[in-house]
Amino acid sequence: MTSLSIYTKLESLPPQLKKEAISFIDSLLKKSNKKDANKKRVPVFGYAKGKIHLSDDFDEPLEEFKDYI
Repeated sequence: MTSLSIYTKLESLPPQLKKEAISFIDSLLKKSNKKDANKKRVPVFGYAKGKIHLSDDFDEPLEEFKDYI
């Protein structure tokens, strides 16, 4: 079915049915957008490379816990 044939059929409807058809088309578009949003994203290896930095003294004991060590 082509866009032209859909448009022709839509134009032949009375105004109230045109509103219903437009409402139905809107609901179909929302449904389609939800399906696209629910698709799983494939993780890309190395995507976060260089975004996380640890300080050189990361493994050193903290001053606050000196009494407990």
